[in-house]
Amino acid sequence: MSTQISEIEQEQLLEKLEIFKIHGRDKRRRKILRIIGKFFPARLLSLDVLKKYLEEKIFPRLGRKPFSILYVHTGVQRSENFPGISALRAIYDAIPVNVRDNLQEVYFLHPGLQSRLFLATCGRFLFSGGLYGKLRYVSRVDYLWEHVRRNEIEMPEFVYDHDDDLEYRPMMDYGQESDHARVYAGAAVDSPVSSFSMRCIS
Repeated sequence: MSTQISEIEQEQLLEKLEIFKIHGRDKRRRKILRIIGKFFPARLLSLDVLKKYLEEKIFPRLGRKPFSILYVHTGVQRSENFPGISALRAIYDAIPVNVRDNLQEVYFLHPGLQSRLFLATCGRFLFSGGLYGKLRYVSRVDYLWEHVRRNEIEMPEFVYDHDDDLEYRPMMDYGQESDHARVYAGAAVDSPVSSFSMRCIS
């Protein structure tokens, strides 16, 4: 990750984009930390600022009770919003032990073929504490509602668009067909909330 803006601006950007948000509960009434990968400004964010933000704004709000993570991988591109392997490991290592112990499930929505292969080959070595065993791949939003309370989670519209594309172009699931351009359009920095859909409660 590289930095082109001040630390204060980076913190403000993290708040504005709502990349990390404690939002909703799963079917076992555990809090959910929702992470929108596409909104992650990897080119603008320093690792130190990110770790500080998580330590001060996110981890304390999780409390001491079990929780789950919903990671939305839709639209993530290595060149734009992927922090890098070393950064991921550093972030994971910075998570307090009590927070790691309370993490029960990681729902990985819209995993691509490359991410599946990477985690299958390297996940056990990169992430200690049994994190790999808590990973649950979810290929469609509809399948997510089997684990998460549908009326408590908002999703960006592009997540549903990607689901629609997968219905008509199933080979995208296996990395044999490129995705539609609209899915990989840049995140709306000015107002990410406006791009969220309420289809989840219809």
